[in-house]
Amino acid sequence: MENKRALIELKNISKSYDDEMVVKNVNLTIYENEFLTLLGPSGCGKTTILRMIAGFIKPDEGEVIINGKVFNDLPPYARPIHTVFQKYALFPHLNVLDNVAFGLNNRTWDYLEQFYGQEKIKNEVKELSEGKEISVKKAIKSLIYKDSIQALKLVKLEGFLKRKVDQLSGGQQQRVALARALVNKPQILLLDEPLAALDLKLRQNMQYELKEMQRNLGITFLFVTHDQEEAMTMSDRIVVMKEGVIHQLGSPKSIYNEPINRYVANFIGETNILKGTYIKKDVVNFLGVDFKCMGYTFNDMEEVDVVIRPEDFDVVDVEKAKLVGEVVFSLFKGVHNEYEVLVKGEKLLVHTYESYEVGQPIGLTIDPYEIHMMKVEASE
Repeated sequence: MENKRALIELKNISKSYDDEMVVKNVNLTIYENEFLTLLGPSGCGKTTILRMIAGFIKPDEGEVIINGKVFNDLPPYARPIHTVFQKYALFPHLNVLDNVAFGLNNRTWDYLEQFYGQEKIKNEVKELSEGKEISVKKAIKSLIYKDSIQALKLVKLEGFLKRKVDQLSGGQQQRVALARALVNKPQILLLDEPLAALDLKLRQNMQYELKEMQRNLGITFLFVTHDQEEAMTMSDRIVVMKEGVIHQLGSPKSIYNEPINRYVANFIGETNILKGTYIKKDVVNFLGVDFKCMGYTFNDMEEVDVVIRPEDFDVVDVEKAKLVGEVVFSLFKGVHNEYEVLVKGEKLLVHTYESYEVGQPIGLTIDPYEIHMMKVEASE
């Protein structure tokens, strides 16, 4: 990424459990102030990578580099990182404010003096004194609670300071866990599927708020999820993983529009993948029809995989169509209609605002720039 400073570098990282390699020679650079998501199914190695960055486990091979220094052997508390897990691990005997302040309240005084700095502590002593003698420790305690209240304001829970955590909803508990991490002013925030336990509407709201928070605070967020909608909504870049290997790294738009292989195409959104032949420059044949295409260079007559997203079909009058099919399944999805369309023995998924009944003929065409192609994989 241009003009961005590399904050975290993973160099040839590998990790095994019980002789099974779960992360395989991964190389990845994470930049300052970006929102990067590790995306993939359960067991693909994404959480293991996050835990190696956090310092909870050590890589078998390779280096974890943060701010230009190798951090392999440093414990979690010595890293400029905080982690928010799927299970929030809040303390039921403490109220919301004390939960947020807990981490700083249990730091050493030497650490806290360095964390706040002498000037800020002196100013707090002066503000609290009002003619009375105030200790440095009391000033630091005051700063901890001021910062904790500010962190709760960031997550819109300033009215819940004295509330016990078991009186909060799942979404509110998640916000408390976020505030507890943010009060420590981490350079990097790791989030391990923190929205998985929330209902759909709340999860969607939190996606927006997390991205806004990251943008406003300027903290690097590393987010782990198996939910491609979450990844697409929030991320600056997405790392798509499978079986311990990075398959593709890029912006949400580039990964969606230009998947590198069948696995990525199927994992990111709904898609149609059809066998085709690259006839010559800017011409591809699939389903027995020649289509104009653009932006690809394959060998003449090379077999290719053609990727067409459901929303990229244009529904037209049958007389004007390049492809004519029959609607065999119909589903109303609120914003659009979803159809399965049978064309020459192939079922295509089509999204459109137009209304059709099962059994009706439907005409389809595709603009050249909506046709994406991939090399045929050897396994095929």
